[in-house]
Formats: sequence, C-alpha cells, structure tokens
Amino acid sequence: MTSRPHTYEGVALIAPVTVPYVRHSEHSAAWFIGSALAAMLQRSGLEKDAVDGLSVSSFTLAPDSAVSLVEHFGLQTRWLEQVGVGGASGVVAMRRAARAIQCGDADVVACIGGDTADAQSFTGTVANFSQFSNDAVYPQGAAGPNAPFSLITQRYMDTTGATREDFGRISVSQRYNANHYAGALLGHKTLDLQGYLDARQVAGPLHLFDCVMPCAGADGFLVTSVERARELGVPWLEILSADERHNAFAADPVQLRGGWELFADDLYSAAGVGPKDIDCLQTYDDYPVIVMLQFEGLGFCKPGEGAAFVRDTVLTFDGGGLPHNTNGGQLSVGQAGLGFLGVVEAMRQLLGAADKHQVPGAKLAMVSGYGMVNYDRGLCSAAAILRKGV
Repeated sequence: MTSRPHTYEGVALIAPVTVPYVRHSEHSAAWFIGSALAAMLQRSGLEKDAVDGLSVSSFTLAPDSAVSLVEHFGLQTRWLEQVGVGGASGVVAMRRAARAIQCGDADVVACIGGDTADAQSFTGTVANFSQFSNDAVYPQGAAGPNAPFSLITQRYMDTTGATREDFGRISVSQRYNANHYAGALLGHKTLDLQGYLDARQVAGPLHLFDCVMPCAGADGFLVTSVERARELGVPWLEILSADERHNAFAADPVQLRGGWELFADDLYSAAGVGPKDIDCLQTYDDYPVIVMLQFEGLGFCKPGEGAAFVRDTVLTFDGGGLPHNTNGGQLSVGQAGLGFLGVVEAMRQLLGAADKHQVPGAKLAMVSGYGMVNYDRGLCSAAAILRKGV
C-alpha cells in the first residue's frame, strides 16, 4: 500500500467544552449532549442556526439517535453522523467533520460525545453491546469489558515481562494529574503505587485502579473553517494530521497491537514532526494495557517495550518527560462520551486553558482513540496531531 498525503488545510477546531462529569444522573444522554451544544454556542458566539452539521457519539443515547436530536434541539442540518466506534469516536468525529468542512458539506459542525449513568445504563449497555457478545460471551456469564481486558493484560505481561507495577505507574501518574484538575471525579483522592497494588482484584491481573469508571457527562467542540474562526475572533486549532483503522491485525490470537502502527509514520510525516516533538499525549485509557499499546503503536517506544518506557519516562503534566493524559484521563476523570475527553483536553492544553494542570509551553498535542470490543479485542484505532492556529 502506498502512502498518501493527509491535509486538513483550512479547517479550524474551536470552543472545547465539558459538561461536568457526575457519577450518576437522572438526566438523559440527550440532556448532556444538548448542554454541551449550548455551551459551545455561548463560547463561540455563534447562533444555533449557524450549526448545519452534527456528529454525536454515545453509548446511552438509545432509543434516541442523532437524527432525533436534530428535532429535539431545533436544528436544521445538512450533514449528520452518529459515530459508533467506541473510544475512537472523538478523533474519528473530528476528522470526518473536517472533511465535511473541506468539501463544503457543512459550515459549522458540532461534535459531541455524551452519556448518562444510572443504575441500569451500564447493565443495559453490556447486555446489548453487540450480537457477537450476546451470542458468545454474555450467556457464559462473562459480561462486560473486564474479562477480555484481563485476557489482553495477562497476555501482554506474559509476552513482554511487564508487571503490575508498570501498569501502576500509568494509573498513579494520571491520578496525580487529576489531583490538579477540578473536573476529575476521583481527583480529590490521592493514589500511590502501594495503594494501587493493594487494591482489590477484579478479574485476573486487573485490580480496582486498572478499571475505568462509567459516569455521566459530555465533551464537545466545533469544527469550522479558519476563515469563520477568524471572523468570530476566537482562538482555534489546526489538524496537522489524523487517521483511523478498524479491525487491524485480526489474525493475532490475542490483541497485543492496534491499528496505530499502520498509519503512525504517515501521521508524523504529514505533520512534519516526530514523537519527540509531541508536547502532550492524550490516549484512550479504559485499561492501562491499552495505554501501553498506544505508546508502542504511536512510536514512543518499540513494540513490547511499553513497560520499559513507563519505567524511564515521567508521565505527569509537570514532570518534564512526556505529559500524558494531563487531566487524569478516564481512569481518574471518569468514562463518558467515547473518547471526546482526550480531544477536548488536547485542545485546552494548546489553547493554554488547562489552568492548574497546564503543560508549560505546549505547542503540539497528539490524541489517540481506541474502542469497540466485541468479545476479544478492540476493533477501532484513531489518532491525530493538533497545533494552535495562527
């Protein structure tokens, strides 16, 4: 396969917002998504009628859909998409909306990921996740993501020599970052390596602080033209490069790599940078082992060397190494909105709007997504490199 240039010239990302995460909520997913839309309009100065494109991602929106939200929100769109690729949805929504702007299919696209969380929402998601899981996993009592990720984690440990301490370095550094971010649901609790190791077992090698916590909330941003962003007088970001792959390396018996390594070289080439130029990295972190796979697949270390990388690299926002998941990531902030958390955090870092967890002088950010485990592996991988517009 020949490489091809990627360009998102003329596209601007503006108005990153978060609807505060909460552990449980009586509000619907539509309420959180609509609240994000209202906040983006207020921040950008746009009227609702200016939004002619909508991209929505949610695990808990059903039986509503993106098209029903158009009516619910009083929008009239000419470009509409419901992105259902799990934790890769934030990056995928961004790059596809950017193409819509370039093609003239829309002038302003609102990209929003949002979820609710009540006593039944997670149970319902697990019970109806896919026909594959319904047929092959759920009837056997292995419901939910902990079982497949325990398998992946154990295989990674057996293959590479990684230890629980290595995974703990990821969780502990992210909790430190979350301690400086007011929006992190677990940010008020400190975590050290011993506390991580002593936590109760959940499944196989997975313990409590390896597992993401579903919650309610929303994140979003607007995609428009550079010309429109300048007219609005708002700060904006440019997409230097972005790509996605789905069902990569399907023949691997247990997942130890994702689709990133199929396009990482082209990603850096199109942006004119390398891994060492990245000032902050936001990875999808439902479990620490998936963070390891992203470090490797995105070229920050060689395959199988993720454990050595986290032993030798400071990952906190202020440590001078590789600032990673600088707001705490999902492991400390909570899981809602299918990967939009990382995109919005990358935008805030580059705009200098991250407050107490700001990475000094951040100019280049990479954001990576991963998602949709049918019953044994994640199928979707995406990543992008962003820079502040001038």
